Amino acid sequence: MLSAEELRRYSRHLLIPEFGIEGQRRLKTAKVLVIGCGGLGSPILLYLAAAGVGTLGIVDGDRVDESNLQRQILYGTESVGKPKVEETARRLHSLNPSIQIEPYFEQLNSQNALTILTPYDVVIDGSDNFPTRYLVNDACVLLNKPLVYGAIYRFEGQVAIFNYQNGPNYRDLFPVPPLPELAPNCAEAGVLGVLPGIIGCLQANETIKLLTGIGEPLTGKLYVMDALTLLSRTVKIPRLPERPVIDQLIDYDEFCGIKKETPDDENISPNKLKLLLEEKADFQLIDVREPHEYAIDNLGATLMPLSQLEQWVTQIERDKWVIVHCQSGMRSQKAIQLLREKYGFTNLKNLEGGIVAYRKLG
Repeated sequence: MLSAEELRRYSRHLLIPEFGIEGQRRLKTAKVLVIGCGGLGSPILLYLAAAGVGTLGIVDGDRVDESNLQRQILYGTESVGKPKVEETARRLHSLNPSIQIEPYFEQLNSQNALTILTPYDVVIDGSDNFPTRYLVNDACVLLNKPLVYGAIYRFEGQVAIFNYQNGPNYRDLFPVPPLPELAPNCAEAGVLGVLPGIIGCLQANETIKLLTGIGEPLTGKLYVMDALTLLSRTVKIPRLPERPVIDQLIDYDEFCGIKKETPDDENISPNKLKLLLEEKADFQLIDVREPHEYAIDNLGATLMPLSQLEQWVTQIERDKWVIVHCQSGMRSQKAIQLLREKYGFTNLKNLEGGIVAYRKLG
């Protein structure tokens, strides 16, 4: 039953004939898991909490960074450096004290995914990388749970519902992952700040429809919108006749072609780089990001954008260590591979996690 306080709080829902008390009761008893409390997760969680979803699980192993504040509206300046799940739980409890929040301060992986997803009725993917998307999809297939999908890239957003009422799953839309260098995340490609708000709200809307049984869910269809023109289209997603059987969780970094480990002579940790900088050691530091990224934040490295790297080859030292970095470590790996294979460099090291990991040292 709904309490007198809940009747007052959700009165605008109760006035809708198609929704009413029964719809609100279904929200109250529902359990929803949101993967990621960043750009997409922020509006999803705020609106589901406000709507009265009884239990919200949140999975995120990251801390708030200043660059998040442009779009991740769960956080304020005072949140920088704090675990996202802790700040999210605090904000959601303030918004609606009657709901239950289950925070998981960890990254979802093949070892913990099934355990974490099991108690929930609906799973929402608010991640920003392909390995996590395939992992969440496969776990939902194994557990037979509906998945509300959303993705953003610069000015474009997508929404769909997978694994619902014998409909398609994510692998029907993307049977094969793109090459890592063709799949940048927000930290590398950028995103219009309001776009995740729009797409996240659509994901929250689809979730409420699933939980209450109203409307027509976006199952078997992909909704795509362009924030610059406000043009949108809905594309049917057919089930592949010979899609791969999902019977276990796998190594999704390997599946997506992401190099997990680098040789010892190609790898340097953020802590080690910090120590070298403090000691003013003799080495060359190269930043292969773009000029606009360098202008926002840099380590004082020599800027040699990956797109123009071959023009800078003569400026790269060969008789001392050269440490290469980018935003998250992916482009710098590609730069090292190019310099080694084409120009014979043997003195290169890649900064693990890029400048993002370095800044987390504080």
